[in-house]
Amino acid sequence: MNRVSYAILSIGFFLLVGACKPNGNDTKSSASISIDSLLQIRYTNLLEYPIDSVGFPRNYNLKTSKVRKVPSKDWTSGFFPGNLWHLYQLTQNNEYKEKAKAWTVFMEKEKFNGGTHDMGFKVYSSFGEGLKVEPNSHYEQVIVKAANTLSTRFNENVGSLRSWDFNKDIWEFPVIIDNMMNLELLFEATKISGDSSYHKIAVSHANTSLKNHFRDDGSSYHVVVYDSITGKSKDKVTHQGFNAASAWARGQAWGIYGYTMCYRYTKDAKYLERAKASATFYLDHPLLREDGIPYWDFNDPSIPDAVRDVSAATVIASAFYELTNYDNDPKYVAYADKVLKNLQTEEYILEASVDAPFILKHSTGNWPKNDEIDEPIVYGDYYFLEALLRQKIKN
Repeated sequence: MNRVSYAILSIGFFLLVGACKPNGNDTKSSASISIDSLLQIRYTNLLEYPIDSVGFPRNYNLKTSKVRKVPSKDWTSGFFPGNLWHLYQLTQNNEYKEKAKAWTVFMEKEKFNGGTHDMGFKVYSSFGEGLKVEPNSHYEQVIVKAANTLSTRFNENVGSLRSWDFNKDIWEFPVIIDNMMNLELLFEATKISGDSSYHKIAVSHANTSLKNHFRDDGSSYHVVVYDSITGKSKDKVTHQGFNAASAWARGQAWGIYGYTMCYRYTKDAKYLERAKASATFYLDHPLLREDGIPYWDFNDPSIPDAVRDVSAATVIASAFYELTNYDNDPKYVAYADKVLKNLQTEEYILEASVDAPFILKHSTGNWPKNDEIDEPIVYGDYYFLEALLRQKIKN
């Protein structure tokens, strides 16, 4: 296609988006436009959201029509810059890249924040995604410094990175399944710097969680509490699941994604087997909803009236596209394709009239605290966009 033709098509596309995009008083139903156009409207909402150095969009309350904003120290802050990086890769529209760069700048101070384990979520989802777009030595330096800071939370007796610092009177050394997602930052820091210490910490953490975080049926506990001196596990509890023995849907997702990712960097067969066993538990669960979007916890007694968690589905869909690189069982792509197909419907895409920087509805954040229940949440969008990118590569 020559440049003139491409320019004409581009102009036509943006005129379509502009024509479809509602103003603040428009209550027009999204039913009157195509799903592709609706998605483009949602994407444009992210692009046009005002830059705010201290207010990263985390979720949207459909009842109050308010965007919840958080500072960079919040564990979800890196996902919004990451969404813009993803959208650049999906659209090749430079406006998304420039906006992604602008938001990513405000994440840099987190490389010094040793009071959290969430370096991967914050720094790698922003700076790491930027590195996938183009080489940037400064981004590399930020990632290595963040990995160095994260390493200060490693306890050699336990063999893990400490997760939270709160509840110290109850949890001596807590490790959550979510923490598997932060290991990617460490693996990448070794690739960038050549310092193997980061890789070794990631492997140690993965091995400790492999030993203590999983039940015989393939499901995972949310929180394992360790004795910081002996390194032995003391308790297995939950913070966001229905109860200590339940299978919190997003917790299962973190485990599947985390061990698939660990296999990518190590080629250690036990990580692949862990990911596959957890995937089997998830896919074969009799209470997994027909459309592939799970209830927030498989053990909620209110099922089938329990709320869904789109974010769990998007994390697993994205993980499954990667898992097919290492195991060609067709069930992984079949599930991921089904999830993306069902999410790209009016049932799950936010209406055109909603003026907020989010794409999907029906995620659930912290049910026990009645926080972010059945709402658009930024990380649900992040893994949705990542899954779209991975599906595109597969096809």
